[in-house]
Amino acid sequence: MEFSWKYQQAVPRRLRSALRMMGVTSSLMKVAIYHGGKMLINGEEKWAVEMVQPGDRFSLVLPPEAGNEHVEAYPAPIQIVYEDRDFLVLNKPAGVATVPAHHVVVPDSLVNRVKAYYQDQGYENQVIHVATRLDKDTSGLVIFPKHRFAHAVLDRQLKHHQVKKNYLALVQGQLQATHGYVDAPIMRDPESFVQRMVGAGGKASVTEYWIHDRNKQGSLVKIRLHTGRTHQIRVHFSYLGHPLFGDEMYGQGSALIARQALHCYWLQFYSPFKDANITVTAPLPADMQTAIAALKLNEP
Repeated sequence: MEFSWKYQQAVPRRLRSALRMMGVTSSLMKVAIYHGGKMLINGEEKWAVEMVQPGDRFSLVLPPEAGNEHVEAYPAPIQIVYEDRDFLVLNKPAGVATVPAHHVVVPDSLVNRVKAYYQDQGYENQVIHVATRLDKDTSGLVIFPKHRFAHAVLDRQLKHHQVKKNYLALVQGQLQATHGYVDAPIMRDPESFVQRMVGAGGKASVTEYWIHDRNKQGSLVKIRLHTGRTHQIRVHFSYLGHPLFGDEMYGQGSALIARQALHCYWLQFYSPFKDANITVTAPLPADMQTAIAALKLNEP
């Protein structure tokens, strides 16, 4: 796969430096140098130390990525929200894990489904890169970079909190603040391998929220994460005394919905390959619509 740019600076620059300007990491250059890729200037293979002149076209060529034979393909439906050469964004249904678990008999996760899709499409790159994840019983948007360069791009954006994700949650009781922040560190619960908790020894965790509608029974909340801790939304709203409907781990089960009422409905990230922000949305799933109607709240 080839990525090309026109050098528009006024001063010549070494090829490796020009590539770094375009987001190419040292590890990607090592793939080009040692593992079957190339670096080009005006279509000719060059060393990393050679100079790129104003007006030159310079390129990175990465070799095809063979799939992991230990990841099984599972031919089940996927709901594609967005796809281009570099990124695939899916709307994940509740009840499907993002990545495969080792102890399950049927290898059904988004990763397994995407592998089957890549094989069916005959894509050059068959490695399944996952940039964002959702809990098994949370629905909504998940990003799959389609090659190692796109994955590096998303990792950098995630590290600098530049990938924006908005959620809708249905929480128990009537939240008082119309707009609020939960700034409470999250740590692993010492009595559980899976569960998290708010604790002084935890990592900084910030959740911002806005009330969409509320009554004495429940509140429909729009949420933006400013950090990405495991179970962050579920932990923070339980900490506030308003656990999510249906969240048996951090609250209790509900007759209104059979899983935690949480949906990632909006996502935005930057694609340097298009030099544009990619913005995607996913509608509320039917079970959350039903629960919202039962509480006599208004949908967004």
